[in-house]
Amino acid sequence: MNIVVLDGHPANPGDLTWEPLEEYGHLTVYPRTPVDKVVEYAKDAEIVLLNKVNMTKEVIAKLPKLKYIGVLATGYNVIDIRFAHERGIVVSNIPAYSTDSVVQMTFAHILNITNQVGHYAEEVRDQRWSRCKDFSYCDTPLIELSGKIMGIVGLGNIGMHVATAARQFGMDVFALTTKESAALPDGIQKTTLEGLLSISDVLSLHCPLTPDTEKLINAERIKLMKPGSILINTARGQLVDEQAVADALASGHLFGYGTDVMTNEPPAADNPLLQQPHAHITPHIAWASKEARTRLMKIAIDNVHAFVEGRPQNKV
Repeated sequence: MNIVVLDGHPANPGDLTWEPLEEYGHLTVYPRTPVDKVVEYAKDAEIVLLNKVNMTKEVIAKLPKLKYIGVLATGYNVIDIRFAHERGIVVSNIPAYSTDSVVQMTFAHILNITNQVGHYAEEVRDQRWSRCKDFSYCDTPLIELSGKIMGIVGLGNIGMHVATAARQFGMDVFALTTKESAALPDGIQKTTLEGLLSISDVLSLHCPLTPDTEKLINAERIKLMKPGSILINTARGQLVDEQAVADALASGHLFGYGTDVMTNEPPAADNPLLQQPHAHITPHIAWASKEARTRLMKIAIDNVHAFVEGRPQNKV
C-alpha cells in the first residue's frame, strides 16, 4: 500500500517521526506540495495525509487509486467531501488534539493586549524604564479582566474551555451557541449575536468557517461592538473582514485585535492589518506546541491503522 504525506513539515518539522506509518505500506513524506504537483505526488497513493493541501473534485478525479484521505487537522474544508464520498473514499480528521494549546494561545493574546506584555518588553529593551524617574514605568492603559464580559462565538470543545478559563479570571461569560440554555454550565449565559456584540469587553471567535460565518465580523457588526473592546480570533481568518477590523483599530473603536489566523496564509505584505500597531498577529501556531503535535501524530497514525483494519474512525 502506498502512503503519501503531502505537507508533513508543519506537523513534524523534524522533532517527531513518521516511522510508525511504514508498518502499513511504502511511505513517502513531502514537506510541502505545490498546487501543480499534488496529482503528480499522489497519483499512486492509496492513502494520502494532508493538512492544507486542497483536494478538489478535479484533483480527486485524477487519483483513481485513492482510498483514504487523512486530514492532519480538525478542519477539513480543504477537501471536497461530497465528491470523495461519491468515489468511496474514506476521509478522517483529528478532533480535539489541540484544545489546551489553542485555549492557551487565546489567553496569551488577551493578556498581551490587556497587559501590553510585548510592548513593555520592548520598552525595557529600549531602556525607557532605565531612564524613568519612577520605580514604575507605564505609558499605556492596563486592563483588569475581572468583572469584564467575555463574549464567545461557538461553544464547542475549545469555546467551552475558553469559557471555563474566563470564569477563573473573574469574567462574566456570554455566548452565541446552538446549545440550549438549560444545557449550559453555570456562569455561561446564551444570547444573540447582536446582544453578544453589544455587551462584550472581549469577543473571542471559536466557531467553524461556513458560508454563514464567513466575514461574520464585518464593518456593520463592528459598529455594534462596545467602543474600546477587544477582538480575538484563534479559529479561522475568514471569520473577519480584515479591512474592517483594520479600520476599526485605526479609528480606536477596537482597542486591540489578537489573531493567530489570517484570510490568506501567509498574508500578503500589503495586508491592512500588518500596518496596525494594535493588531497582534501570531503566525498560525496555536495548534503547534510539541504536545499538541504529538497527539496529532498519534491520532493520525491510529486513524490509518483503523482504516487498514477495516474499521475507520473519526470519519467526516
